[in-house]
Amino acid sequence: MAIDCISNIPSMPHEPKKLVFDASVLRFQSHIPKEFIWPDDEKPSANPPELQVPLIDLGGFLSGDPVATMEASRLVREACRQHGFFLVANHGVDAKLVSDAHNYMDNFFELPLCEKQRAQRKFGEDCGYASSFTGRFSTKLPWKETLSLRYSAKNSESKMVEDYVVNKLGDELRQFGRVYQDYCEAMSKLSLGIMEILAISLGVNRAHFKEFFEKNESIMRLNYYPPCQKPDLTLGTGPHCDPTSLTILHQDRVGGLQVFVDNEWRSVSPNSEAFVVNIGDTFMALSNGRFKSCMHRAVVNSQETRKSLAFFLSPAGDKLVAPPAELVNQNSPRVYPDFTWPMLHEFVQKHYRADMNTLQVFSNWVQHRNT
Repeated sequence: MAIDCISNIPSMPHEPKKLVFDASVLRFQSHIPKEFIWPDDEKPSANPPELQVPLIDLGGFLSGDPVATMEASRLVREACRQHGFFLVANHGVDAKLVSDAHNYMDNFFELPLCEKQRAQRKFGEDCGYASSFTGRFSTKLPWKETLSLRYSAKNSESKMVEDYVVNKLGDELRQFGRVYQDYCEAMSKLSLGIMEILAISLGVNRAHFKEFFEKNESIMRLNYYPPCQKPDLTLGTGPHCDPTSLTILHQDRVGGLQVFVDNEWRSVSPNSEAFVVNIGDTFMALSNGRFKSCMHRAVVNSQETRKSLAFFLSPAGDKLVAPPAELVNQNSPRVYPDFTWPMLHEFVQKHYRADMNTLQVFSNWVQHRNT
């Protein structure tokens, strides 16, 4: 069953009570509210085949080995032309930090709903707690809770993530905030290295994308997928392409990630020693369409909670998203108009539910607005 929202904002008289996803209740219910039931053609399929995702060893690249760097760029190029997904291992991120980032999720998501709602995400905002998307949509709701945290690399002394957690949830969760502050800093550093490899694989100046994202303004999201007694009826995250530039994902041992390739869904099994990396719409625009963002989703199960850590890399708000000159010529004209990340972000927050067509619909919207 769905329970009434516990909110500091009183309901207006005669206003219908809003649906809320309370995992502590819904995880045990055999009756799934209709808002969480997906259409038959979008419901998860049983036992999808495994996607053969290349595993990129970053050890040689990080140590400056030119042969290993070229091999990594070759594998990345092949993956990004096909589906935009690859794994990175020997990435230099401390294993204890990754473990702590998974373990500390329980400190927040196992709190009573009313306490989590102290960090309630408001309409149009990009950070805060969300119990499903009940405040934004009324159908095809995802079976999950999230906590999104804004990160900025503009000021190396800034503790934006830690400060947000303390301000919203109290000093008792300071260590929780500190873990994700450290995790974001590690992800930002890793993403800049991956951007070097992407530049090499596209044949542009090696430093081009690294410099473009050095002052990134990104989003860290903790995804918490509780068990569902009817997992064949719903989805943890619906089919979509990420509107951001690059996603660095770490799954726990409970599988659930699926990617749509060659007209079928395929699974990506967890690998505790590797991150799953995928191209987002913004980088597809930066590559002038040469590298692809790919539709993916998350499924749930009836037995175990699934947790994942997602770092969504985005450029600073004043950066113009336009491909480097090397990627534009008579045979490869511009595919997408110039835009900034805040424009696309506002579009998917307020006007359009992100799916596999987001970038094209957004491009049409930008061109129409410009004329």
